[in-house]
Amino acid sequence: MEGISYEACSLAGLWGLGKLICLYDDNGISIDGKVRGWFSEDMVQRFQSCGWHVIPNVDGHDPVAIHEAIAQARAYSQSPTLICCKTTIARGSPNKGGSEKSHGAPLGAAEVAATRENIGWRHEPFVIPPEYYRAFDARAKGEAWEAEWNALFARYRAEYPGPAAEFERRLACGFPPDWEELAWNFIQAMQERHEDLATRAASQRALEAYGPYFPSLVGGSADLTESTGIPWVGCRPVDFENPDGNLIYYGAREFAMNAIMNGLALHGGYVPFGGTFLMFSDYCRSAIRMSALMKLRCVFILTHDSIGVGGDGPTHQPIEHVAGLRIVPELSVWRTCDTTETAVAWKAALERINGPTCLIFTRQKLPHQDRTPEQVRAIARGGYVLLDCGDDPEAIIIATGSEVQLAVAAARQLNAQGRRVRVVSMPSVDVFDAQDADYRESVLPMAVTRRVVVEAGVTAPWYKYAGPKGTVIGIDCFGECGPPEIIFQHFGFTTDRVVAAVEALFQRDAVF
Repeated sequence: MEGISYEACSLAGLWGLGKLICLYDDNGISIDGKVRGWFSEDMVQRFQSCGWHVIPNVDGHDPVAIHEAIAQARAYSQSPTLICCKTTIARGSPNKGGSEKSHGAPLGAAEVAATRENIGWRHEPFVIPPEYYRAFDARAKGEAWEAEWNALFARYRAEYPGPAAEFERRLACGFPPDWEELAWNFIQAMQERHEDLATRAASQRALEAYGPYFPSLVGGSADLTESTGIPWVGCRPVDFENPDGNLIYYGAREFAMNAIMNGLALHGGYVPFGGTFLMFSDYCRSAIRMSALMKLRCVFILTHDSIGVGGDGPTHQPIEHVAGLRIVPELSVWRTCDTTETAVAWKAALERINGPTCLIFTRQKLPHQDRTPEQVRAIARGGYVLLDCGDDPEAIIIATGSEVQLAVAAARQLNAQGRRVRVVSMPSVDVFDAQDADYRESVLPMAVTRRVVVEAGVTAPWYKYAGPKGTVIGIDCFGECGPPEIIFQHFGFTTDRVVAAVEALFQRDAVF
């Protein structure tokens, strides 16, 4: 009944995944009771319509019938197979068999005793007879198969050392020997080019630069391939005739896309990434959460990141989404302000082998920011001083993504008037929080309490950095439909408002 299963099964049938065999436990029961009141699909016809080979009406309690069905499925390689097994939930339980009462709760001591008597099970609790252990023990067989494969690969390595080493690197999803130099050269090149680009386009540039050195990269999108900047030079679509491709067209299946990415990461040998609009992360949030829970090496590209979407209106304008992703444990989130930060974010995502990363990008073009080589390197620390006023700032403006340009313009205006205002760009809150205390203090001195945070999203999480004496400029309501520049102005994302917010902090302190 779950939507994700149909998304995934539709793709499996389309791709003709003949090695996939699924056993459908059709017991007619869910937690709420008998499913006929809310579930009446013909599963055979549904899966046949998706291109599956279906074996119906198998007795799920007959091991011989199940074995024969699996053998039949293995012999059929043109498409995946669904084996429909009719079963009785808690079969053997005299009072709860075939009932929802056995679905989500233990049988209880009395019913367990009655069930043991009913099925003739005479062994003590937790005692498994040796013959059952032996029947399930495949260790010797597995060890023999592994030894056979290892011997085969040893011969292959001796004859073809180069390809064997590349095969092992692919399986490990490793890095080229000169990765650090390659990556930082590209990042510095991005800084020197001073291009004004939408960060989704900057992401595509990073893919084209890093992709050739990561043959294990497999990308894709849920029907938004061009819009999310996924295709890169040299990518090849995956289809039934070209299984060696590295670009997957998932169709409008966001949840399945991210779940399949998780599966690829668990399998090993691949570093999966996939793109959709940030707004649609709601559709696949469970898969993102599972990726974080399992600490998988996945990269989720989420574009069209704010009210800057403009004319698509509030249904497509993320408000709470970035904040919602930032609070997921083990998930790293980057929201970048230009081509250089985007290149660094991609480097960080590729290097993060113990958890997933969300890369948040804009639809609209953003101005490139000036930096010294030291500032470029500091981006990797998640938060850094982008514009300074000396060693003794009177106020700090913190911003991310498309709002960094407002912070910089406001600080320059204030500094020209004699104020001492620092700008901190914080593309990744979680990475900044992981830095040592001395670094964090050097960027955000505790003594500087006049702080303004600017981000086109909900305000509540930012008071951690603004502090009790600071101000957050954000948006705590849904957006509106119109040209992006008009929408930003309507909601107060302007240089003048940031300047006024900083000045208000000085005036407040003067009063007290």
